Amino acid sequence: MTPESVMTLGRQALELTLMVSAPALLTALIIGLLISIFQAATQINEMTLSFIPKLIGMFGVLIITGPWMVGMMLDYIQRLFSSIPWLVG
Repeated sequence: MTPESVMTLGRQALELTLMVSAPALLTALIIGLLISIFQAATQINEMTLSFIPKLIGMFGVLIITGPWMVGMMLDYIQRLFSSIPWLVG
């Protein structure tokens, strides 16, 4: 295994991690921002107010994008396992 192949595998793993986690993280970010604006406008300073909307939003995003996420991860794992003979030899 050459250093270039290790770096390529690491880069691909990081790219996949970012792509798979981006929908859930962006949803939590947007919902948190909207709740923060609502709290600032109404002067309600309850820290637990944003928990349920974020939970529901992330659950919805995972239902919608779940098959795509699993497909991306399975594709990466299949490519990784199929390249083992070339990486070792």
